[in-house]
Amino acid sequence: MSYTGPEFEPPQARRPRRGPMTVALTALVPGALLGWVVYEAVGGGGGNGASGRTASAASASPHSASASVRSASPDGSPGDDGKDPAAGGAGPLVGKVVVIDPGHNPGNFQHATEINRQVDIGTNRKECDTTGTSTNDGYTEARFTLDVAHRLRTLLEAQGATVKLTHDGDSPAWGPCVDERARFGNAAHADAAISIHADGSAEGDRGFHVILPGSVHAGAADTRNIVGPSRDLGTRIAGNFVRDTGEPPSNYVGKGTGLVTRTDLGGLNLSTVPKVFIECGNMRDSKDAALLTSGTWRQRAAQGISDGIVSFLHGS
Repeated sequence: MSYTGPEFEPPQARRPRRGPMTVALTALVPGALLGWVVYEAVGGGGGNGASGRTASAASASPHSASASVRSASPDGSPGDDGKDPAAGGAGPLVGKVVVIDPGHNPGNFQHATEINRQVDIGTNRKECDTTGTSTNDGYTEARFTLDVAHRLRTLLEAQGATVKLTHDGDSPAWGPCVDERARFGNAAHADAAISIHADGSAEGDRGFHVILPGSVHAGAADTRNIVGPSRDLGTRIAGNFVRDTGEPPSNYVGKGTGLVTRTDLGGLNLSTVPKVFIECGNMRDSKDAALLTSGTWRQRAAQGISDGIVSFLHGS
């Protein structure tokens, strides 16, 4: 996502890069990360890293999701591994429901009027959605997020989870709006929900960060019951994302932790289930863009997110 979009306000503080340093990401919740994850924040980074919607939200909205469609990713690279985990089977996540929210929608570009209408996010009103950002070469955030979502769905279904997507690129044709995305997870009674994004900051700003819900109790928003579980979920995802992708935590928000707390996002404010956002990297930075446009790296990104969710839901 780009911080210039109406749903995403600019970060309050930026930390300039200071040259090579070693950064340690440690557990912020006891036992959440198995020890310290240490890596080179500059130079080592991402280039050297280790390698279903089955029901719609209970809403009358025209954007309620329908049955999942397995197909090639929008960029032509495989979104799934060819298997059909939905056929059943055992796994540590049997009985668990995970909602994946691919940030933005490839069709948003053709529906400016619809996505610009204001919706209630509890604390105030914001635009329904944005188009998202893109690399300098035109690879869009919406294509990236949908591809990672497909890969993540396959990994989680292989662990036995029931997986639902808020949208699948072609259905609905645009959106859903940020409030609908939150309600989708609530109606699904998700055990965990993840919104996948990529950032649109300046060249030289790189790395991932996980966005956690802050405590909000205003209007239709009340996150007090999900702040703790969401932090646990986000911390586990951050630790596994570092390990599986080699991508460093953001050097421009989060003070090197890879974690940011926000209270201005409708997708988090209106959630009643544990939910986080992940900005997998900065599409406007040349180093990060080289990773985000790689199918191999996107598989690693999906693996890191999956490992974090499995750890959260399985209690390991």
